[in-house]
Amino acid sequence: MAQHRIVSREEWLNARVALLEEEKRFTKERDALAEKRRRLPWVRIEKDYLFDGPHGRQTLAETFGGCSQLLVQHFMYGPDWEAGCRSCSFWADGFNGIVEHLRQRDVAFVAVSVAPLAQLMAFRKRMGWTFPWLSSAPSDFNRDFGVSFTEDELKEGGVYNFGTSGFPVGEAPGVSAFYKDDEGAMFHTYSCYARGLDILNTAYNYLDLAPKGRDEDALAYPMEWVRLRDEYGASAN
Repeated sequence: MAQHRIVSREEWLNARVALLEEEKRFTKERDALAEKRRRLPWVRIEKDYLFDGPHGRQTLAETFGGCSQLLVQHFMYGPDWEAGCRSCSFWADGFNGIVEHLRQRDVAFVAVSVAPLAQLMAFRKRMGWTFPWLSSAPSDFNRDFGVSFTEDELKEGGVYNFGTSGFPVGEAPGVSAFYKDDEGAMFHTYSCYARGLDILNTAYNYLDLAPKGRDEDALAYPMEWVRLRDEYGASAN
């Protein structure tokens, strides 16, 4: 950890107020970026996507659940995996409490994975999650929204994050947003991947406030330390 000057409370306060001005500028810039995001053009959904859920098979339209807006968390979970992705689970540990809050703003939230529903439900029970989770196995949803790839595509590279990067495995994380109008027409309005998901991780944003931050510089790769929540005890030193 870098050495820090030890100063008086008054000197610390002066430095903190100076940084506060930068933080305010960043907040305003982030608000402006969010407005640009909302002004993006939309793409009409023409394909009939189907999902398996706890109450049976459902369409994309039914996934809105009475809301006009839908946020889909693309959760990495391949059909032959023994458990869900550790990194996606790191994000998912912050999902439970937000679902009802989002609904108050006319937004439905659901996680979607390509693995069969039985696997998803068993893993959800293990992790103590309650947020909605659907299997996209009956349709091309994952592929169409840039989070499922074939072996050949992975070898070619440039498959992830709008073709800007490769990916090491056939399933990838992301978030997609949709809108449904009064006539039932649906539109894809936004998607983000890779570091664009950082802001959605509650724990990471708290770590950014801590003295050591994420403290990942000495690791082989970011999130090397992350485990499923119920595995930390077994791996603790």
